Amino acid sequence: MGKVVDGSVYELTEHCASTDCLGKLISANATLFEQLAAVPLKELTAHPLSSVQLLAPVTSPSKFLAIGLNYQAHADESLRIGVAPAQSQIWFNKQVSCIVGPGDAIDHPAVIEQLDYEAELGLMIGRRGRNIRPEDALDHVAGYMIVNDVSARDWQKRSPTWTLGKSFDTHGPIGPWLVTPDEIGDPHSLAISLKVNGELRQQANTSQMIHDIRAQLSYLSEVMTLEPGDIIATGTPAGVGVAMTPPQFLKEGDVVTIDIERVGQLSNPVRSNSRKGRG
Repeated sequence: MGKVVDGSVYELTEHCASTDCLGKLISANATLFEQLAAVPLKELTAHPLSSVQLLAPVTSPSKFLAIGLNYQAHADESLRIGVAPAQSQIWFNKQVSCIVGPGDAIDHPAVIEQLDYEAELGLMIGRRGRNIRPEDALDHVAGYMIVNDVSARDWQKRSPTWTLGKSFDTHGPIGPWLVTPDEIGDPHSLAISLKVNGELRQQANTSQMIHDIRAQLSYLSEVMTLEPGDIIATGTPAGVGVAMTPPQFLKEGDVVTIDIERVGQLSNPVRSNSRKGRG
């Protein structure tokens, strides 16, 4: 584990337990991030960021939940292609086995004909909560990250829950790291964009969410307990491939790059994968 500051990564392994999942650390010690922030940089070993391989910051959440149709322009483009308008918050599950990290390949299995992208601001829950009041909701957030809600549109249409089309292995890139709330400020004023091979496809601001993060966490926690380490994806803006004329789906060799202000950049290549797993 490390802390990224001005192009360097400072080792924190001597100050916390070794783990591949920040969610596990925060679950064991709710104040760990504050404790680590207080460690002077001069006491830590530094490495150039360019020499470090970044991994997914959260690997084993109990839940990976995402909201659909949460930007009006995206809801409008979805309506044009036959997706019914939302009457309330629409939530779906991404199976946690879909998680990969920065630079990891997005698999394009032969069984998928319509592989698509979705740039989203993601967050990790840091404090357990049920029936959370909107005014308290942000206190339950440990940090923010980028999520690419990769979507197999043809499989998504097969299931009313969307789960199958959202949960193929490697279809949940997250990263490039976890940014604590003190460095984000207002999460509802962040520029967000996505490019495919350098071509701008999505561009918006998190201020355009229909249901803000406070409303999202409050709504979810009426149903279930949110646990430390849970990942929440807060919705994607307009510009998805399926809504373009003609539709523009991902193919082998494409590179999908998402930028979110004050969070960072997440880039992943698309790789053809016709291999079949064996149990």
